[in-house]
Amino acid sequence: MAKRSAPEVNAGSMADIAFLLLIFFLVTTTIETDSGISRKLPPEQEENQPPPPVIKERNLFTVIVNSNDELLVEDKVMELKDLRAAAVAFLDNGAEDCSYCQGAKDPSSSVNPKKAIISLVNNRGTSYKRYIAVQNELVGAYNELRDRVATSQYGESFTSLEARYNDPRTPQEAKDKIKPKIEAIQELYPEKLSEAEPKKN
Repeated sequence: MAKRSAPEVNAGSMADIAFLLLIFFLVTTTIETDSGISRKLPPEQEENQPPPPVIKERNLFTVIVNSNDELLVEDKVMELKDLRAAAVAFLDNGAEDCSYCQGAKDPSSSVNPKKAIISLVNNRGTSYKRYIAVQNELVGAYNELRDRVATSQYGESFTSLEARYNDPRTPQEAKDKIKPKIEAIQELYPEKLSEAEPKKN
């Protein structure tokens, strides 16, 4: 009596199905990309270029983060939770020629938001977590002031305008209307955040 041979399984179609599933998941999966911290680097110093303008001490707000992640703001120890309010008070002081400023007009603080500069100095031992937290508070101070002016002038916060402008679903016609508003607010409160070379000790 002849033996019956076992039927073979056709695996060719299985490979096709697996390949199609792989393509489907590759096409439908969205991959999150971190954009990082947006910073404009200064241009390279040329030989014949004039020296940078002298900054008055009152227009400079110094923030130092040491190797123990402690904050020294304007030569005084400060908690992270108080940093944003201190930066807002400095930027919005408006001692001279600032009709939209609501600060105390302190003669020892910044004269105008357009001249105010925040200097951030980190230590090589500063933790990355602390560095990001300090950055967030300082950028948050700018956004807080920009939101206030944008809401007053356009009935919408600056962060909302910026989010709509950066949204790929926003039509180009709408973006063309939003862009001048964003630029006008940025001109009133320009983000002048200077980061010095980290110190070793």
